[in-house]
Amino acid sequence: MSLPISTSSTGGLIVAAIAGLIFGVLLHRGRVTDYNVIVNQFRLKDFTVLRIMFTAIVVGGIGVALLHANDLASFHIKPTYLAAVIVGALIFGVGMVLLGYCPGTGVAAAATGRLHAIVGFVGMIAGGIVYAFTYPAMKDGFLAIGDQGKIRMTDITPVPEVVWWILLTVVALTLFKLLPKAQKDSPGA
Repeated sequence: MSLPISTSSTGGLIVAAIAGLIFGVLLHRGRVTDYNVIVNQFRLKDFTVLRIMFTAIVVGGIGVALLHANDLASFHIKPTYLAAVIVGALIFGVGMVLLGYCPGTGVAAAATGRLHAIVGFVGMIAGGIVYAFTYPAMKDGFLAIGDQGKIRMTDITPVPEVVWWILLTVVALTLFKLLPKAQKDSPGA
């Protein structure tokens, strides 16, 4: 069985746009479009971002695993290139420190009209364009350094997938219990 709408069709693109809009609204409602919430995560004063990210990873991951198990979705595992992951992580980290948002929260914050987020969004688009134009020259050289192939945790450990999801859920619930809740009355805490 497969989903009736292809992601490359017009209907699939409309569904993806609606899902993206809902995701952005939820990010905003979760307060992670607020610069202070993101910065205070790094200052270990507000764990809203960690809570939202763990919730998204657990719920989304288990949902995708269930869809895959019922042949309603298929995995498209990308190859792991260590050099590209390291450089990409550094670029991502520097960008997040400078902007105060990750790409998802940055786009959602831009949609709320925050000028610094709009500037960051333009930077993300520019970075994507630069990457697209330089990709052909890098794909067989730099981007292939440390090629590990298409791997998943279940490929490199003897631990079954369901156990990984149980462990991740237990870690998330434990953190939710141990971490202090955000104080909504002091946004700049």
